[in-house]
Amino acid sequence: MQSEPPPAEVIRAAVAAALAEDRAFEDATTLATVAPGLRGTARFLAKQDGVLAGMEVALEAFRQVDSAAALAIHVREGQAFRKGDILAEVSGPVRAILQGERVALNFLQRLSASATLTRAFVDAIAGTRAVILDTRKTTPGLRDLEKYAVRCGGGTNHRRDLAVMAMIKDNHREALAREGLTLAEGVAAIRERTPGIPVEVEIDSLDQLESALAANPEWVLLDNMPAAGMAEAVRRTGGRAKLEASGGVNLETVRAIAETGVDAISVGALTHSARALDISLDLEF
Repeated sequence: MQSEPPPAEVIRAAVAAALAEDRAFEDATTLATVAPGLRGTARFLAKQDGVLAGMEVALEAFRQVDSAAALAIHVREGQAFRKGDILAEVSGPVRAILQGERVALNFLQRLSASATLTRAFVDAIAGTRAVILDTRKTTPGLRDLEKYAVRCGGGTNHRRDLAVMAMIKDNHREALAREGLTLAEGVAAIRERTPGIPVEVEIDSLDQLESALAANPEWVLLDNMPAAGMAEAVRRTGGRAKLEASGGVNLETVRAIAETGVDAISVGALTHSARALDISLDLEF
């Protein structure tokens, strides 16, 4: 499943920061032991099955170390691959390959992990009306890359940041109550200040559903509710708002949640707990 990649400037900045962090241009080992003129080819080899995301980000590491690096991609973004597949190749000065290796692998392994986990969740709810959403639980500075990986896996990006969509959570409700304001007045204040953005209200019990719906938000978030409660919320809502299920969702429970009829299921684990895929970079001369 192909997805529009992040803007080129986002990729360049993320890779430049990672190379600087790794002090790649001061590589004490490579600069001392590898001759400047030595050339070779390195292959990204899959050591386990997965879904690809972030190859362009990984290859940008070699471009920034040495613009003469030649690149060949064999597996497309969002495409599933099998253990033993060659995902891409980079040819050129061996110094550049070794200096960029760890940064390239870090991006590729982690972004592909998010895409792979996302695909597992998407497959688990196939045939239901629900979609899998990501969250803002991302690595600081890498949000656009990680949300791109979710799209590669077939997931849907939800709230990118605090300005693109409003969400009244439990702490906001407490703050409103302290000021003597109702939930409806809070939603109205958001719409007055930032007209046009969608509003979501979080609830954790069916007792709060009617007051949430009365505030007329676009979304209601059902937080840590049992499946039976979610199904009842779907029935009571009757399409007046979209319903998002959230809280402790895993691959064992996601199907039952989707079958309640909710519109979306958000999974923080897609970006904060995906285990890096085993991908190696093997050099040949």
